[in-house]
Amino acid sequence: QVQLVESGGGLVQPGGSLRLSCAASGSIFSIDTMSWYRQRPGKERELVASAFSGGRTVYADSVKGRFTISRDNAKNTVSLQMNSLIPEDTAVYYCYAALATKYSSSYYKWGQGTQVTVSS
Repeated sequence: QVQLVESGGGLVQPGGSLRLSCAASGSIFSIDTMSWYRQRPGKERELVASAFSGGRTVYADSVKGRFTISRDNAKNTVSLQMNSLIPEDTAVYYCYAALATKYSSSYYKWGQGTQVTVSS
């Protein structure tokens, strides 16, 4: 089976930093896209950042300049470095991957989510 496991969430003060990590495991041939989404209280889940296989990255306007997404293709991991955090960043953060397995060339998987709370 394919699994995504997030880590690194927690409580941080405004202006602080936090680093999230996500590890993909299982019968994976390749990973096309790895992304971070978040869901703030009372709001819909939204894309935070994506890292594509060719090296291109995209960011939501709300985090551009503050967050950095990075991949380690050899380890099938993706990280999200979050700096200058503000209370509006408080959310459950989810890892997402679009990948290829032995049985499918278009398989996707979600992580279980990790809570990030920005508060004094």
